[in-house]
Amino acid sequence: MAYALLFSGQANQHPDMLPWLESVSACAPALRCMEALIGSDWRATLADPQRRGDNGFAQVLITGTALAAWAALQAAGAPAPSVVAGYSVGELAAFAAAGALAPEESITLAQTRARCMDQAAGDVRTGLMSVSGLHRARVLALWPGLEIAIDLGPEQGVYAGLDVDLAAAVPLLHAHGGHCQRLDVRLASHARWMRPALTEFTAALGAVDWQVPRCAVALNASGVLSRHTAALRPALATQIANTVQWQSCMQAVAERQPQCVLEIGAGTALARLWNARYTGIAARSLDEFKELQSALQWLEKNGAAD
Repeated sequence: MAYALLFSGQANQHPDMLPWLESVSACAPALRCMEALIGSDWRATLADPQRRGDNGFAQVLITGTALAAWAALQAAGAPAPSVVAGYSVGELAAFAAAGALAPEESITLAQTRARCMDQAAGDVRTGLMSVSGLHRARVLALWPGLEIAIDLGPEQGVYAGLDVDLAAAVPLLHAHGGHCQRLDVRLASHARWMRPALTEFTAALGAVDWQVPRCAVALNASGVLSRHTAALRPALATQIANTVQWQSCMQAVAERQPQCVLEIGAGTALARLWNARYTGIAARSLDEFKELQSALQWLEKNGAAD
């Protein structure tokens, strides 16, 4: 039976995420690679609200913990997914889970990606904000300084902008019926501010060893499925400075008719979004399970066994 994997992005990392990681031996290689870059005290860092949203820390953490969790699932007997997708930086973990990149390469690329994006932003203070309840065209008409960073649907999305614009837009959007929430992401990802990052990150992607993925990957840049490395590599670079087509990614995954969907990462944002759109295909987040075996039992119960 087929199932899909979704890999979380930035903003929902927390100190108690995936609490069993350090006790599962299969997680050790990915965690060692991650900890070499951000330190072994990463849970303590997550407890510090001033540090957990730091781009260089968060992107490596999200990629490393996701791939550690996926290694644990594989070692425990989880079947291979039929399709994968990663949300924003989660795309690095998705590519590795599909076999296009080695886990260690994806974790190292996360550090490079974060550095390139930080350099692109420079001293300009930017960020991201989710807005729901207002059509995209209305949001952009009310505050033209914003850009759609992640497309979640006609009346739901994540917007990028300067800090001053994001703050000033909130009361106006609220007055017109919008619900706004600033995200713990301190960069205007997937928007024009990140264009200077493309050259260096593209070069970094060209320097690693790519393999043909074992399953289809839904690409943030286009929202379509692919197994061709010639398409995957430029798509992974392009999404840094262009809108993430997550609504289309979800639709492409749904069209593969998976038996169920498992989110790997911190929080439950992707699973909740999926369940709101595709009521006939159950989704859960690995972060909801207190132990690995419970997640495996859920997959089996929902038809994802070999």
